[in-house]
Amino acid sequence: MTRLPRPHPYLGHPVPLAFAHRGGAADGLENTAAAFRRATALGYRYFETDVHTTADGKLVAFHDATLDRATDRGGRIARLPWSEVRRARVAGREPLPLFEELLEEFPRAHWNVDVKAEPALLPLLDLIRRTDSWDRVCVGSFSESRVARAARLAGPRLATSYGVRGVLGLRLRSLGIPAAVRAGAVCAQVPEVQTGVRVVDRRFIRTAHARGLQVHVWTVNDPERMRTLLDLGVDGIMTDRLETLRAVLAERGAAP
Repeated sequence: MTRLPRPHPYLGHPVPLAFAHRGGAADGLENTAAAFRRATALGYRYFETDVHTTADGKLVAFHDATLDRATDRGGRIARLPWSEVRRARVAGREPLPLFEELLEEFPRAHWNVDVKAEPALLPLLDLIRRTDSWDRVCVGSFSESRVARAARLAGPRLATSYGVRGVLGLRLRSLGIPAAVRAGAVCAQVPEVQTGVRVVDRRFIRTAHARGLQVHVWTVNDPERMRTLLDLGVDGIMTDRLETLRAVLAERGAAP
């Protein structure tokens, strides 16, 4: 009988896990300390965010490569010093936080961190090491090679999710098609559907669970889709609409 690996401490809370996507992006203050404070007040303990590095190596919690869409300033973060980036205001109101500041302000939170660009990877691993946040951070990326590199550099202390290639391999296996899948990940974080092809169904979830992996689905804002996914047996949902997911989970006695 195959012995499944012990769950990583990052996954220590009872499922289903409720993730505040970008802190709850529906209110327009995505990836700000204010958004994460609001999520905390609603009971959320799992947060999703993204990281980029500034020209002088500061690790900023922000989704886009540029400031243009979400703030009152413009320019590529990678080409700007922190002294400039810190002046930007999300929705004209809230400053961009450093990820280190978020780790410090929310000591009980678990963070799912999407590494948006290669230069952010080593600073993130260094920060996790310096703050001993191995049990609080899961590193993800669309790039399978990036998360695989993170896993090689940090070892089994680091929780990682699959990139696109890993998810594809897991999906093929769920359909009975042989495919290589990286060992060592703790979860598959996936959309319901990708480019018109369904990813999440009972076979996919069953295959993931057989490998000791949780399945977290992003980004789900409709309550009926939330209910359907929970009925399928997913282990976590990421949402922009914090009150909506909280209410759906409360129906099942599982509110965050």
